Amino acid sequence: MLLKGVALVSGLLAGSSYAGSVPANVKSFYDGLKSKGSCSKALKTGFYALDGGAKDFSYCGDHINDFNVVYIQGKNGQLADMDIDCDGIINSPYSDGRCEASQDTQPQSSYIDLIKGYNVGIKDVDSYIHSYVVLGNYADEGTSGYTTFHPTDYGIEPLSIVAVVCNNQLFYGVWADQNGDDGPPMVGESSLAIATLCFGKDNVDGDHGHSELDVLYIAFPGSDAVPGAKGANWKASTAKAFQDSLTAQGNKLIQRIGGGGGGGPSPTTTGGSGPAPTCDWVGHCEGASCKTNDDCSDPWACISGKCATDPNGSTPPPTCDWVGHCEGASCKTNDDCSDPWACVSGKCAVDPEA
Repeated sequence: MLLKGVALVSGLLAGSSYAGSVPANVKSFYDGLKSKGSCSKALKTGFYALDGGAKDFSYCGDHINDFNVVYIQGKNGQLADMDIDCDGIINSPYSDGRCEASQDTQPQSSYIDLIKGYNVGIKDVDSYIHSYVVLGNYADEGTSGYTTFHPTDYGIEPLSIVAVVCNNQLFYGVWADQNGDDGPPMVGESSLAIATLCFGKDNVDGDHGHSELDVLYIAFPGSDAVPGAKGANWKASTAKAFQDSLTAQGNKLIQRIGGGGGGGPSPTTTGGSGPAPTCDWVGHCEGASCKTNDDCSDPWACISGKCATDPNGSTPPPTCDWVGHCEGASCKTNDDCSDPWACVSGKCAVDPEA
């Protein structure tokens, strides 16, 4: 539950980390969020990332409609930190003692019954081995005024994959624990396994975490984000082995995120001597299904339900750097629209007064 620290996982050498490179589309998404500063469509706000810090962090829904993801962000470009959750198996056979520094360890995770139901030979998650993330804020003790957020209300399923961008790396965890009302409403917490993958053994323990507000947590609504009993190596004996078992499914999920980049299919090519136009938005390239031009990566348009070259257009439309907030998108203020558009009668459009 609530812990303000980070620790290591056995199976890694001191000071080492298992590097997972950040694909271009995820890097673009990360940079764009920091540049934008804060979310426009908070699903719930009023959370702390740091003890004694600002109570202005949010679960953000800006990209539910276009990318089908939920993420955590504060103000002024701040993301989350990484605190440590040692809940789950106590006295792990893989323990090196670092969880003992924790001041608030619970003997079970929030989804212990689901894990037992998998019948995969483990009783619960092990913070030293299983890459997991803490999401949601639940008032189980009935604390008055506690700020709650239930990820399941937005289609995020227990034990589903969560992408974590940390220290210029990308790793995957599963949503295995919740924040409770035994303390302030917090965000930004993971198992020892992810913490060590991100920051290395020598830099973290059960009571010392990563306090920089530069960690991005991305959750994926939908059943396709749940590895289930057979989709992950639950009986892994190292953090790397469990992480490896999530990678293929995680790599598919991040293709939801616009901006192109690694792990996705190669750009479509056609016959002839020259290459096809470069596609920067995987899944929205030439031949993809569409309803409007905003569903297609530049330079294609939506022609008869498919992304294709517009036979009537020789001049490409203005470049849109903020997918989902381009021309034709719904808006309330100009801040909801990517440059160069403005909010005109509830839609992002060319400003007639400009």
